[in-house]
Amino acid sequence: MALRYKFVELSTVTDETLEATVNEWVAEGWKFDDIRFVVTEHSRRPAMAFVSFVRETRDPAGETPRVLAALDNDVE
Repeated sequence: MALRYKFVELSTVTDETLEATVNEWVAEGWKFDDIRFVVTEHSRRPAMAFVSFVRETRDPAGETPRVLAALDNDVE
């Protein structure tokens, strides 16, 4: 078994975007791992967020096409 990680960058950080992102990827079989917020000196509100997910996988060939496409996009 190997661990696969998924990172999602959010440029608009609201409760709705965070909730939608977590619900979307958990429904795809990913387990929520962490949220990291990026703040600026001028505002206490986060400018962006990185949401991380993890899953165990036996073989990348067993991944769904949507997950494989997302993994390919992460490399860019």
